[in-house]
Amino acid sequence: MCAAPRTVNVPIEQLCIGLYVHLDIPWLDHSFALSSFKIKTEQELRALKQLGVPTIRVNPVKSDCRPLPPPAPSAEPKAEPEKLELTEEEQEKIREKKARIDRLIRERNAIAECEKQLLKTATALKNINRNLFSRPQESVQQAEQLIEQMVDSLLIDKDIAIHLMNDKIAGEDTYYHSLNTAVLTMMLAKELSFSREDLKLLGMGCLFHDIGKMEIPDRVVNKTFQLTKAEMHLMQQHCYYGLKIADKLALPKQVRDIIAQHHEYIDGSGYPQGLKGDVISPLARVVAITNAYDNLCNRPNYQESMSPHEAMAHMFSQLRKQFDVPALNLFIRSMGIYPPGTIVKLSDGTLGMVIAVNSQKPLRPSVLIYDPSVPKNEAIILDLMHDPLLEITQSMKPGQLSPEVHDYLSPRKRMTYFFDSERQIEKN
Repeated sequence: MCAAPRTVNVPIEQLCIGLYVHLDIPWLDHSFALSSFKIKTEQELRALKQLGVPTIRVNPVKSDCRPLPPPAPSAEPKAEPEKLELTEEEQEKIREKKARIDRLIRERNAIAECEKQLLKTATALKNINRNLFSRPQESVQQAEQLIEQMVDSLLIDKDIAIHLMNDKIAGEDTYYHSLNTAVLTMMLAKELSFSREDLKLLGMGCLFHDIGKMEIPDRVVNKTFQLTKAEMHLMQQHCYYGLKIADKLALPKQVRDIIAQHHEYIDGSGYPQGLKGDVISPLARVVAITNAYDNLCNRPNYQESMSPHEAMAHMFSQLRKQFDVPALNLFIRSMGIYPPGTIVKLSDGTLGMVIAVNSQKPLRPSVLIYDPSVPKNEAIILDLMHDPLLEITQSMKPGQLSPEVHDYLSPRKRMTYFFDSERQIEKN
């Protein structure tokens, strides 16, 4: 017995509310937010008839009803179809689509600019580390200038968009971990209303927080399977080694505290000293949160890494006692329950990947949409702040995706973030 076809072509006059349709025309050539959707209103029916196509593909399984029966044959000659005048509401839909296309272009431009700035910043950080011992004063000055630029970008607007970067541009994980930690920490510190001076100290501390790993063999630092007890003990010494280097560089005390204490936890379970509560530097307590998050998302063996959603849930449910709870709660609110990099399903069944989150509207992120009718390199990006009828209903693991969807969305093996410093965030 042959299986029923997944979709069938239905004449335009047999469409009705409740059918799930697929539009086989370019996304830019119609007024709908997506190319596949369930018809819900008479206005959508009218808009479909305006497309000028004789049939529309329908998915019976996802539909709530059957198509209308075909109209009775008429002996009279077939009249030319009446051209429907666009209502004001339909004209508004077209204007909305044009605005959506403009936002899509701006979003792609913003991502391209972020990637350019990330590469530039990572290259600068690599040069700083390379010259740290041969030209220490010059390297520290360059680090201060780099952080000054990041602080200027961070404070340029009230709202900050954190973008997920393409992992193909990432190279040495050490530099990107330091940058990730700096970006996320400074974003969180801004939400905590830290002063400009504290933002700079946090940025410097994050750039250098793992500097002690330069004294540990690469075979241990980059090991992709479980460390031995001896190797683990050696890795934990990076805080001490980093503090010695920081002393030689005459870094400020607050920066040295971050280097020494970024693995210390409120409940005393951290290392190297097992410090508790307020004994830990306030700045180091903030870095402990973002450092732990990035380490969970970017483990040496990427197959052991958690998704951003899993990492956030794990920190809140299992590790909450280790962190400054108000700061952790604000971090989760700022990054959203679905941080950039999370694979999600929308309320209409569409699959996508969160690629940017606005710290002021974390539950309405920008989502890269899986739509096989749109080329992968032109994939639709929906800003959920401007699509109120759609919402995220669940997160998914990359392993749950079909090969086609996985290839299209390209879930990141490494999560790399940068903030949008060029664009004025749009307000509702």
